[in-house]
Amino acid sequence: MFRVSQFMHELVAPTPVGPRRNPPGPVVIWNLIRRCNLTCKHCYSISADKDFAGELSTAEVFEVMTDLRGFKVPVLILSGGEPLLRPDIFTIAEKAKAMGFYTALSSNGTLIDEAMADRIKGIGFDYVGISIDGIGATHDHFRARQGAFAESMGGIRRCVARGIKVGLRFTMTMDNAAELPQVVDLMESEGVTKFYFSHLNYAGRGNKNRLDDATIQITRDAMDFLFDTAWKHAGAGREREFVTGNNDADGPYFLSWVKRHFPDRAGHIAAKLVQWGGNASGVNVANIDNLGEVHPDTMWWNHNLGNVRNRPFSAIWQDVSDPLMAGLKRHPRPVEGRCAACAHLAACNGNTRVRAQRVTGNVWAEDPGCYLTDEEIGLA
Repeated sequence: MFRVSQFMHELVAPTPVGPRRNPPGPVVIWNLIRRCNLTCKHCYSISADKDFAGELSTAEVFEVMTDLRGFKVPVLILSGGEPLLRPDIFTIAEKAKAMGFYTALSSNGTLIDEAMADRIKGIGFDYVGISIDGIGATHDHFRARQGAFAESMGGIRRCVARGIKVGLRFTMTMDNAAELPQVVDLMESEGVTKFYFSHLNYAGRGNKNRLDDATIQITRDAMDFLFDTAWKHAGAGREREFVTGNNDADGPYFLSWVKRHFPDRAGHIAAKLVQWGGNASGVNVANIDNLGEVHPDTMWWNHNLGNVRNRPFSAIWQDVSDPLMAGLKRHPRPVEGRCAACAHLAACNGNTRVRAQRVTGNVWAEDPGCYLTDEEIGLA
């Protein structure tokens, strides 16, 4: 994840550059349930509106949570499918809060009626992320359900009205790229303070629909728009949070933006990007799926590291006998092609490896999702 607003604040009030440090434990994105009331085009878990056998029980979830806390995992993001379809979701969330986790909910928002919003407020979720992938019919098309946009916006409004921190999440493809400014405008009109921009990643239905991935120029235009927007808010002192995910080339591209607009601060930003360190899959970001399988992140459901029913997460996560995990934990990683020769490897860390694996069969090949020019990465 690239925290755009954090780097904008470095332009306003620079902080000392320090060494790259990993948090004590990884952020864990936990797909507690695979069932979902929608069938979205870019779903990495290929969820459907049916029950899936073999999912972890409440007792098993609690046992894993005890291990995660002992392993110093700071954040749990409770996801799905649609996590609000899991009958014990609030029991799990209440336990997570009591154990001291930063507890977030990842939802499509359609089930958040007044009563559900009250329960979310009562639990004290630290953050609720709700996906909006276009305006009106565009969102409905992505979600394969007429009326989904209105339902999701209703959920957002109910959360905002209760003072719950809400973020809009937007996954860009060729089908919805033109509506990015309108979705960002919803931040102001709906009183939302966080915007998460996700590049399409080639996993689940996202892999099947990768031909819809935004072209290089559209991606660059989108990032310029986000950087310009985030700067306007930062410059005006407004508390807005912009983050991007699933393409760590965003960091080096931000450096290009800084060179164009604030050339005197480019050196500081370059050093801060190295301190950030780029892609953190397999290191600072982890995933547990609905069956208890552990993955390097949510896009790696095709690669199992072990199951929490058979072995503690803490043991699985530290085991580098798996070649993928051994490579992911190296810094810099053993990448090839343009990535190996890139001047920004220390900042980007080879970007998202699952795209390379999906397209070429070689997990260490250059990332086909990189949108930087040869000149920008120092090859020309």
